[in-house]
Amino acid sequence: MSTTPRSPARAGASPAQKRAPRRRNPPVEQHGAPPAAAADPSERDREIAAALAAWFDRVARDLPWRRTRDPYAIWLSEVMLQQTRVETVIPYYERFLARYPTVFALASAEIDDVLSLWSGLGYYRRARVLHLAAREVTLRHDGALPRDVAALRELPGVGAYTAGAIASIAYEQPVPLVDGNVARVLSRIECIDDDIRSASGTRKLWSAAERLVRGAAGSVHPGRFNQALMELGATVCAPRNPRCDACPVDGACAARALGRQAELPVIAPKRDVPAVAMVAAVVRSGDRVLFVRRAEGGLFGGLWEPPMVEARALADARALLEQVGVGPDAPLREVGRVRHILTHRRLDVTVARAEVAAPWRCRAKLASPYEKAAWLDPDVLDIGVSKLARKVLSAASAQDGGSARRSR
Repeated sequence: MSTTPRSPARAGASPAQKRAPRRRNPPVEQHGAPPAAAADPSERDREIAAALAAWFDRVARDLPWRRTRDPYAIWLSEVMLQQTRVETVIPYYERFLARYPTVFALASAEIDDVLSLWSGLGYYRRARVLHLAAREVTLRHDGALPRDVAALRELPGVGAYTAGAIASIAYEQPVPLVDGNVARVLSRIECIDDDIRSASGTRKLWSAAERLVRGAAGSVHPGRFNQALMELGATVCAPRNPRCDACPVDGACAARALGRQAELPVIAPKRDVPAVAMVAAVVRSGDRVLFVRRAEGGLFGGLWEPPMVEARALADARALLEQVGVGPDAPLREVGRVRHILTHRRLDVTVARAEVAAPWRCRAKLASPYEKAAWLDPDVLDIGVSKLARKVLSAASAQDGGSARRSR
């Protein structure tokens, strides 16, 4: 989703250069006559590249990661943009780069500080793996991200898409990338009937992406072409009601020619997300609240939160809460509920609250998934805290009973 700085559209570009020409439907075969010869595929690919590049020059959004060719900054933007909206990412991206402007700076940081800066952005495993990969880049590559896709993919958390983004945008390598937006665009341009999440659909998408970016390389910067594809999917080739009249390549779109743009891409329905019932205990003593930190590697790994256990009701949770640091005499009472949606589950959390006269000594050993407990001021947190934990704290701070907010 990240892009290079915009370059102005070429002066005097003709309409044909700015929009790929519409392909006419082939004539219907009659009496065994052979079909008309197809247009030169390479010429079509070049027309698509030229039209996309000219369109991108005119309309590309001005985003902070489009103002740099720094491989580290581009890598950071791609990691942050995974499953996260652009508007949400921008302030996090700017704060993160201000604190950690180089790979060396990130690699030397403490993981708690990194998670604290990431707090609220979600999908915290991204931050942990980014930090791990920065250390590896420092040790193995002297702080410089490698130019080669294969070497990039050896880094923790760097898959085919991220490697393609770094290599094409920062290093001008003619390599493909496919994210959700690009998959949608290509499935329509190429009229791909396979489920885009299937093995066959994935192969066809990456094959088309590679053919197009290599065909564009002679006249269009590979990174600019890839970013134009992403921009098209993000702003025009929408999942529903694509704005084909505003598309610079509608004349080369096989799905549009057949009137099938609304049918594509093919995506198998997702499985139902199971619900998990939990109970969270917000225990306050003065201005401090009992927090526990999850062990690395699991859900919300490395993050702090009020103790939470799987249970359907507070009565069922008390013994389990004792094992994760809550005192047996804490006068817990239910004050609200929150719901938190994750990729593979829905958490329905009963929130209980208690006030105690003095903090008790935290247990040295806690039941899984927690590894450490501490009494902290929730208004002055410089640690990693998940959105779920913030929802729980908010519900516990609301007025008692029915006025407690139901967060979603």
